[in-house]
Amino acid sequence: CIILPGGFSYGDYLRTGAIARFSPVMASVQAFAQAGGLVIGICNGFQVLCEAGLLPGVLMRNSHLQFRCQWTNLRVETTQTPFTSLCQKGQVLRVPISHGEGSYYADPATLQALNRNGQVVFRYATPSGEVTSEANPNGALENIAGIVNAGRNVLGMMPHPERCCETLLGGADGKLIFQSIIAAVR
Repeated sequence: CIILPGGFSYGDYLRTGAIARFSPVMASVQAFAQAGGLVIGICNGFQVLCEAGLLPGVLMRNSHLQFRCQWTNLRVETTQTPFTSLCQKGQVLRVPISHGEGSYYADPATLQALNRNGQVVFRYATPSGEVTSEANPNGALENIAGIVNAGRNVLGMMPHPERCCETLLGGADGKLIFQSIIAAVR
């Protein structure tokens, strides 16, 4: 599995992920994904995957124009991916965010296709799993926090599962994503 982590790679001077997509390594990432390899983009990695055309849509400036670093709740929308196979549909995961440009946007036709094909993997929700505007930390359309490509082998998500894999860090829900990846690779 290739993991494209967060962290402001190449800076955000033009548009998040816009310069990183031209990095020579991205040709190998695209070839790996096209061959069925698992790829996960977290935060800035999600932005890069969208800019590189591996995922549809774009990540825009948070609707309130503020950087947010906080815990969020994600409702698992599908377990039919190698990234969520050990989760339960409707399960709520507590995962932190840390971004200023994480508001997911796509045109209406793309949103319709994502929903129809079960490609929306995570939505921001309340602790009880309700998808509400109050639970949306950045203004993402339809509270979308993570999506997969049509082949279901490329996941992009704004929240940081790597930051919540041990209870000592405040939670361990992110571990389910990585355990699902390990189970899929086995």
